[in-house]
Amino acid sequence: MLKAAAKTTFDVFDPVYGIFPGQRQLSGQSPDNVLGLTRREVKLVDRVHDIEDENRRLKYHLSVSQNQLIGVLGEQQQQKNDFDEAKRKVEADDYDEGGGEEGHRQQQQQAAPCGHGHPGHKVLAKCEVIHIAMVCAGYNTTRTVVTLIKSILFYRHHPVHFHFVTDLPSKKVMETLFETWKLPQVKVDFYLSESVVNDVGWIPNKHYSGIYGLLKLTLPKILPSKLTKVIVLDTDVVLATDISRLWQLFADFKSQEALGLVENQSDWYIPGKLWKSHSPWPALGRGFNTGVILMDLAKLRSLNWSQLWRLVAEKDLVTMYGTSLADQDIFNGLLKQHPSLVHRLPCQWNLQLSDNTRSEICYSSGVHDLYIIHFNSPKKLNVKNRNVEYFRNHFLTFLQYDGNLLRRELFDCNATSTTIPLLKQTKEKDDDKENSEEQDDKCYELESARDRIYRTHPFYLDYDETQELEEGDVTLVAQLSMDRLHMVETLCSQWKGPMSLSLYLSDAEADQFVKFAHNSEVLKLRTNVGFHLVYKEGDFYPINYLRNVALKFAKTDNVFLSDIDFVPGTDAYPMLKKAASHLLTSQQSKRALVVPAFETQRYRLDDFPRSKADVIRLLDEGTLFTFRYHEWTRGHDATNYGKWRTATTPYKIQWEADFEPYVLLPRDLVPAYDLRFVGFGWNKVSHIMELAYRGTEFVVLPNVFIVHIPHAPSLDIAKYRSSEQYRKCLRALKREFINDMKLKYGELTP
Repeated sequence: MLKAAAKTTFDVFDPVYGIFPGQRQLSGQSPDNVLGLTRREVKLVDRVHDIEDENRRLKYHLSVSQNQLIGVLGEQQQQKNDFDEAKRKVEADDYDEGGGEEGHRQQQQQAAPCGHGHPGHKVLAKCEVIHIAMVCAGYNTTRTVVTLIKSILFYRHHPVHFHFVTDLPSKKVMETLFETWKLPQVKVDFYLSESVVNDVGWIPNKHYSGIYGLLKLTLPKILPSKLTKVIVLDTDVVLATDISRLWQLFADFKSQEALGLVENQSDWYIPGKLWKSHSPWPALGRGFNTGVILMDLAKLRSLNWSQLWRLVAEKDLVTMYGTSLADQDIFNGLLKQHPSLVHRLPCQWNLQLSDNTRSEICYSSGVHDLYIIHFNSPKKLNVKNRNVEYFRNHFLTFLQYDGNLLRRELFDCNATSTTIPLLKQTKEKDDDKENSEEQDDKCYELESARDRIYRTHPFYLDYDETQELEEGDVTLVAQLSMDRLHMVETLCSQWKGPMSLSLYLSDAEADQFVKFAHNSEVLKLRTNVGFHLVYKEGDFYPINYLRNVALKFAKTDNVFLSDIDFVPGTDAYPMLKKAASHLLTSQQSKRALVVPAFETQRYRLDDFPRSKADVIRLLDEGTLFTFRYHEWTRGHDATNYGKWRTATTPYKIQWEADFEPYVLLPRDLVPAYDLRFVGFGWNKVSHIMELAYRGTEFVVLPNVFIVHIPHAPSLDIAKYRSSEQYRKCLRALKREFINDMKLKYGELTP
């Protein structure tokens, strides 16, 4: 007697009851429910509303944090006197080892407030451009650098020009981010690290930053020759003031000074201080930290910088064998031999929160006097410091700050270029003419949603760019919002192949997503899943924009266009790869392979089907149904489920009106989803219709299937069901779309 096949069980998340310990089935329809929702769905809608209330409260707290930051800035502007010298001397009694006292006195002399109109500094022209350079390589770094960028833009009063030294994958990510962020008076240039890697690749480096931790040495070479000075920042710093105040300190440089640096705030460069046998790189006094650098590029180039630092590095590496703190060791070795090159910056411009920091000396009169906070410990936010809570909250405020609010114009600099989309510029020109008509047009809000460009950050989590993709491989493409995040783990357990998922989140929710992913035993093991963030903006869920983003960043030859609430069978991935290799060859390029869709009304499906035979059995038992059989038969009726039950080979079907199957296609032949459809209604039907207009042949696969798992109804479907005006506007968009298809392709015969 054969043993029964093992059953696959899923703990399906219910927003009301959490993880169900057993089976639960949806209750029947309530005749008094005007939206046609079940009683459980009504409860779920209430829960969604509760979640929205929590998000609103979070936004309120963020706005409070923002106001606190503004208050801190105001205090900084008012506290323009020097620190209390007597108090600082008391606290610095033991700070004089290795020249620290001398360096501290020099800082004291230079600590006069800087910034707009401060004594001793030339006031910057209103539109003078501040140039900022950073090394940004690796997917995780492209995520963390955004917090720094937000802090710069929050406080700035001048145009900013960012210069990023990146690898190729990071360049593509950052280009997409800035192209969709649309920041006025912000310019961005990229420089591929491959062009200078060989300049530093010969240096043994023990630091966790690897080869990229040495690339700041190459900035005078890789940056444009016409650029004469630049602020250089590590990606783990955060601003607490206007960066133009730091830019003004270039005016304090003496004739030979070319590098503005803050003294190191730990005992690292003092031999034998941290432990008896500790032998660091040679340094001037306590040494300098290179997380913040004012770099006079013109002077460095005149000194033949590349040869200068290389000679020092070669000499010191004879005895040091390698660097422990990457470029910082070499900078310090060079300044030991050429002390006239350094200009000492006040320590408030680089508060260092390393493990052995003695940075308290920098804020003896209060933490509000700090300008740049540097999390230079590998522990980052978990570093130990008596005021770390304040620093952590400052960082988290910008981490969760709505980046869309930074799209503000610098009105005194309107002559500079802006990055407002051409489409929006054209629309703005016609505003005066059409403003009155738009106010009367009840569909304007829905119709104009298609023109919005959403801030987009692809590959938000680490992704293995080096993985070898098989020819004809298949990527599952889907989109989701925060309330569907729990479904990703289930999907990953069933689909082992590559996935491209776009997420519609706020900045605060993005932080929650990172924590969720890093704590998930399933997700942290997957490096073939691309998570692409689209940041929330406006009142409608941009479902087709999200699908286009996920589709754009899929890397395989073929794509399976699915939705996040569908779970594929365990063998779906290998079976779709095999089907693609046989049925999606160049001879059958205009072909879409249809994967039949089913649904369960149970939030916990103890007996998830492992094969087609299981699906048929569960259909007969009433545990599974063909998808939307009770609500929207036309959406999947053309699949011909009756024929599928007995089919052993793929079979052709005819497109029918309102058909919206889930299909496998060659990636290069997939048209973009139409952006006029947002929220609920016709977003996928229109895509399948365009495939039909293009002459696509639809073929149903006989042994592959997906199962829809129930969840709380979206607010968009509630809008559709409750608003006649919404449905009226959607019908108008449908007519407009069909007319566009006819103009583009001609008549369509079902």
